[in-house]
Amino acid sequence: MSVDMYRRHVASVREALAKLSSLKARESQKAADAGKKSLAAGSAASQTKQLSTATSKLKEASRYADLQAKHLVEVAKLEKKIAAEQKKLATAESRVESEEAKVLKKRNTEQQKMQEAQKRQFREVESSLKTHDSLHRETAARIDKLAALPEEIKVAFFATDPATTSDRRLLLDEEVREIHQKIRLSDHRDAVKLESRWALRPSEILQYMNELKPTIVHFSGHGSDQDELVLQDRNGDAKLVSMASIVATFELYDSVRLVFFNTCHSFNQAAACTQYVDAAIGMNQSIGDEAARVFSAQFYSAIGFGCSIPAAFKQAKTALMLEGISEDSTPELYLRDGVDESDLILVKPRTQ
Repeated sequence: MSVDMYRRHVASVREALAKLSSLKARESQKAADAGKKSLAAGSAASQTKQLSTATSKLKEASRYADLQAKHLVEVAKLEKKIAAEQKKLATAESRVESEEAKVLKKRNTEQQKMQEAQKRQFREVESSLKTHDSLHRETAARIDKLAALPEEIKVAFFATDPATTSDRRLLLDEEVREIHQKIRLSDHRDAVKLESRWALRPSEILQYMNELKPTIVHFSGHGSDQDELVLQDRNGDAKLVSMASIVATFELYDSVRLVFFNTCHSFNQAAACTQYVDAAIGMNQSIGDEAARVFSAQFYSAIGFGCSIPAAFKQAKTALMLEGISEDSTPELYLRDGVDESDLILVKPRTQ
């Protein structure tokens, strides 16, 4: 039953009690009136000297006494009914109080839940605002980073293929040609300038670095399994350059963001260069001419389309798989500790 039903039940019991109390009052009054009449008749009988009158008054007194007794019996019955109804009323009122307590508890619980839900919503809104503010700041920071990128980046392509008795000549001119073509077909072709230098000697590295101030330095040619880069001397013969000297070179030039070793056995050199540059690419074993050409051409194509270095690296590996060249696991990318991929976009987007 609902609280309203219990309340209506209480009202009904109270109404019944009122009626019973009214009936009791009437019966009590009738009993009192009959008692008075019985006493009056008895008094009159005791005062008269006529036998007939006394007899008549005694009968009247007896009749009123009987009537009084009858009304008192009704009063007693009504009192029992009133007592029963009072018990009902007490039970009904107790149930009303109990149900009202339940309703109040439920209402308080619902209010508490609603308050908690409101607090949770406020926290979520506050968190959302903080997240939005954080994303806004991140977006603004990325926009600032992109705006700060140079209008043009230079790729210093250093090619070396010294005359040896054991190695066949590399098709480095084909590699440069394909890179040029891929850059020309990219969205930001005017922002990527490829500068090639051939037959590189160790003594020319610093000269070209000062001259070009490149963003990317690309070594194409040979590497040894002792982490050495194979350049050439004045006679055109092979000249081995140690990893330590190559790495030390990039400590001197802040403009360099990426060093690309498209040479065999160059992964250790690449990893070591990330002490001073944001990213480096090297090969974990020997790499064939076609693989080197396809990989580097697609890499610079992606850079020209505004991709980050990691995204361009993935595209270049995928290009090898698409061509059916089973050397996609040979190139490896290394990043400087703490650098974020969003920091590795090199080409400034064009304004619309």
